[in-house]
Amino acid sequence: MEVKTFGVIGAGQMGNGIAQVAAMSGLNVIMNDIKDEFVERGLANITKLLSKSVDKGKMTGEEKDAVLGRIKTSVDVKDMASADFVVEAATENETLKFAIFKKLDEICEPHVILATNTSSIPIGRIATQTKRPEKVIGMHFMNPVPVMKLVEIIRGLATSEETFKTTWDLSVNFGKTPAEANDYPGFIANRILLPMINEAVFCLYHSVGTPEAIDTVMKLGMNHPMGPLALADLIGLDTCLAIMETLYEGFKDSKYRPCPLLRKYVEAGWLGRKTGRGFYEYK
Repeated sequence: MEVKTFGVIGAGQMGNGIAQVAAMSGLNVIMNDIKDEFVERGLANITKLLSKSVDKGKMTGEEKDAVLGRIKTSVDVKDMASADFVVEAATENETLKFAIFKKLDEICEPHVILATNTSSIPIGRIATQTKRPEKVIGMHFMNPVPVMKLVEIIRGLATSEETFKTTWDLSVNFGKTPAEANDYPGFIANRILLPMINEAVFCLYHSVGTPEAIDTVMKLGMNHPMGPLALADLIGLDTCLAIMETLYEGFKDSKYRPCPLLRKYVEAGWLGRKTGRGFYEYK
């Protein structure tokens, strides 16, 4: 199936990154969110990143303008009626995602593939909110989207081969490396990553080490580019907690129990970089 217009639901950190790589691949993009200020902030972030590329000589000013010219902002989800492929990149909340997919199913043409950037919620569960489960798929980008090469592609039980192939090919056209995962809570990436982050939080909770010490051990001892607590702050502690709760609920295994300190930070509004305070403080 040919994709010419690519829709993105959500203009936050992940959504505007997905919109950017789609526009850079030559697609027309509709970037939607619930408020003008959200889409304006998302577009401003894209503009800033593209301007940096121009300053570094990675693209020309004309190329930057062409990319921005392919991005249309929207605060009305009905605008997705003109999209050939839609990716949902809203908050990691099952109820919210269900509502979005029900609405998209009503608005979008029957041939349109509906993808989700969910970090952990089973694709089959999301697909049941639509009348097109064969056209629902997971397309999990990594953060920051313009930099990270991986796209985790997750088939639901009903996902068709055509849907899978179209999504795979799109990922390649975006300059990404796709990897296939089966539909289990957390898929591959977060089933491995989040328990490690959660265990790092337990180390802090039990006073095994300071945040700096824990992150230094993992960076210098395990050659990780950044420590797990700094990474949690980048992801967002609310997102980390939501993923751990999905894993715990999905597997009913105590090894996925979210650390009480993680929950405490989220309840206090210490969500990481986006709020200026998480395991570290940010100006």
